[in-house]
Amino acid sequence: MPDPNGAMVWCPFPDRESAREVAGILLDEKLIACANIIGQIEAIFEWNGDRTSADEVAVLFKTSESRSEDLIQRLGDCHPYDTPAIFGWSCGQMHPATMAWLLQQTGSETE
Repeated sequence: MPDPNGAMVWCPFPDRESAREVAGILLDEKLIACANIIGQIEAIFEWNGDRTSADEVAVLFKTSESRSEDLIQRLGDCHPYDTPAIFGWSCGQMHPATMAWLLQQTGSETE
């Protein structure tokens, strides 16, 4: 069996309250070990043909690689935006204690 990996998922939210609410759901469902609500960011983007900007709250979710696909799907289901920006990547290099904690928190110890 290959060594387990961690994963990170990045996603902006419209405000801190919605970020906390979704993080709580994902923690309850053991899809994440932690959500780092980073704080206010400015997003500049085009939507429906118009260029605009908005203040958002950035969140970095920590999970196991084996839970990342489920996390991304559930995050999309819970997110207040119709089209949330959700990006995930594998993290193969982690401190052993961090990896053990992450696997335990997400119920992925059997990886």
